[in-house]
Amino acid sequence: MKEAKRSRKRKRGKVHKKSTTQAGDDPSKVSGVNQSMVSNVAISNTKKPLSFLDKMKARLSGGHFRMLNEKLYTCSGDEALNYFKENPELFNVYHAGYQEQMLHWPEKPVDIITKWLKDHSPSLIVADFGCGDARLARSVKNKVWSLDLVAHDPSVIACDMSNTPLESSSVDVAIFCLSLMGTDYPSFLQEARRVLKPRGWLLIAEVKSRLDPTTGGADPNNFLKAISELGFTIESKDFSNKMFVLFYLKKKEKRNSVDKEINWPELKACIYKRR
Repeated sequence: MKEAKRSRKRKRGKVHKKSTTQAGDDPSKVSGVNQSMVSNVAISNTKKPLSFLDKMKARLSGGHFRMLNEKLYTCSGDEALNYFKENPELFNVYHAGYQEQMLHWPEKPVDIITKWLKDHSPSLIVADFGCGDARLARSVKNKVWSLDLVAHDPSVIACDMSNTPLESSSVDVAIFCLSLMGTDYPSFLQEARRVLKPRGWLLIAEVKSRLDPTTGGADPNNFLKAISELGFTIESKDFSNKMFVLFYLKKKEKRNSVDKEINWPELKACIYKRR
């Protein structure tokens, strides 16, 4: 009996020694330690500071985007063009932030406009005002003039949206996809009318809050009335999306002979909230 007890004690002591590590021992070399667990812990420990740094970089990038976004909404097209000529690298910062914001939209207006073009003849010539990375041009078979303040892509023409190099009455479709951003946005629409052929299409996608009187935005009826007086007929309106509105208009064959001053409503700046 005594011998059996001593044997059990020795066994317990051996088990105890196997599960004990001394300070300074390498856990990966200690028997009884799950190697994959050690590896996962090591990876986890290295990821934590990187994740924090990534978050800080994202915050800084988001801050730059909000600053640039507000500037574009509160200056004229000519001022924006000169600003980005002096700081072309900031245009990349702006569009990186813009793409990040678009990730949170359940549906994107450029996708709806792309589908609209695919449902019409590929022979239609398109002018994409404020094209960004020229995604629309890459998505359709049409000839697309991609216009923006900076040539973010080799196919983009850098210019002021109120003074493009396109010939008068040379395009079938003019598009503003979230790009009526300057304080002089009516001059952008005037330029679109100049380059459009008679009965040419004008497609406008705009952030819904900018045309919501209940939240300080413009009255959409006043906005459309002003565009009608510029020389367009309203074909259809789409308010079904919670993020943006869509207007489909056509250029009139002839504008009213008597040009009167148009009362354009002010479109409030679209300021993105910090996430």
